[in-house]
Amino acid sequence: MTITEAQTAEDGTIQLAVVQVRKLKVPITLLVIAALLAILFLAAPAHGDTLYRLSESGEAIKLGSIDLPAQPAIWTSWAVAALLALWSLWGAWSYRPTPLWLTIVYALLAMFAFMTWSGADSSAAVPVVGLLGGSLSLAVPLIFGALGGVIGERAGVVNVAIEGQFLLGAFTATVLGSLTRNPFVGLIGAMIGGVLVAFVLAAFAIRYLVDQVIVGVVLNVLVSGLTGFLYTAVLANDAAALNSPTPFQPVAIPGLSAIPILGPVLFNQTFLVYLMYVVVAVVSWALYRTRWGLRLRAVGEHPKAADTVGIKVNPTRFWNVLLAGAIAGIGGAYFTLVSVPNFTKDMTAGLGFIALAAVIFGGWDPIRATLAALLFGFAQNLQNLLNVLGTPIPSEFMLMLPYVVTILAVVGFAGQIRAPAADGKPYIKG
Repeated sequence: MTITEAQTAEDGTIQLAVVQVRKLKVPITLLVIAALLAILFLAAPAHGDTLYRLSESGEAIKLGSIDLPAQPAIWTSWAVAALLALWSLWGAWSYRPTPLWLTIVYALLAMFAFMTWSGADSSAAVPVVGLLGGSLSLAVPLIFGALGGVIGERAGVVNVAIEGQFLLGAFTATVLGSLTRNPFVGLIGAMIGGVLVAFVLAAFAIRYLVDQVIVGVVLNVLVSGLTGFLYTAVLANDAAALNSPTPFQPVAIPGLSAIPILGPVLFNQTFLVYLMYVVVAVVSWALYRTRWGLRLRAVGEHPKAADTVGIKVNPTRFWNVLLAGAIAGIGGAYFTLVSVPNFTKDMTAGLGFIALAAVIFGGWDPIRATLAALLFGFAQNLQNLLNVLGTPIPSEFMLMLPYVVTILAVVGFAGQIRAPAADGKPYIKG
């Protein structure tokens, strides 16, 4: 990394000095993970073969299964991952950042080695389509929440209230979807629920200059208590009428859904998954290619400069926080209109905070935040798969897996990125 510093010479002139800084956090994290995996593989060596099932029943094209010798597959993939970690270290030592593709390939190899070790000599096969499809399903609400977080924080407002937006969105989707028996009405209700939470956040953070993190935490607690009370007092007493929404059903896209492995995962999904594809693409393009994106980034980076060129900073922040709340509310709808067709107390289970971690891990970028959310969704689904495979890891550690991955990601990589300069800082004109 290169940093330019200004220095004042003895004669009073200003001189620029270039200072190079080595960023070793990412390569050290990769090396530590490789070392931990090596210790695991040596302490509990795998025996036999690992069976990977590449297709499920009912698919148009069946690929059968692959039976891999566990030990060669584990150590070959581990060795390549370790070499990538060393390459990252060498690049960092030469003042070059670790490329994104290297981190992705490293993660795939490390996961493959771990899954091969987990499934060695197991009576159950590793279902590749089921693993990827389940990971995508678990990541969908995280992706919507992360996109809402990116928009809000790019505008300069820390959105700790994603959990509350999820929860109220799930609640309103359930009630309206149950009353109308129409999942699209439930979806609109979820967006309204997310906007309501975002409105309170924006009003206190932007208008009354209350600390944004405190407001977000208070909103999460408030929504949790409110929805819990309404569930007990209203929904539980008339579940048939108020807590049984009509869910979205999977719709296969002809032709694309027949593609082996990826077809059933990506193109045999519900409306909300297809909507997610569109929202990710639109936000990613609009943030860097439109006037809206330019204004949004301006009020989050340099609000005073934006104000001098005629951009209304606080109104721009306010409306974009509401937009972020609507997108996060869609994530809440996924819980009750796709995953489980009814509402229960605190059913979001802290996933709003994992979505916030995806925002940070993704460097406040829509595509990177989406990839981070997919990683966390994969970690959640992997926990369920490992229980099926009978992995010799205590169940308590299995439950910790998604949160351990979240901590490793944020601690190991967040130091390499910078938040928007005015993120969390109220703007007072004049």
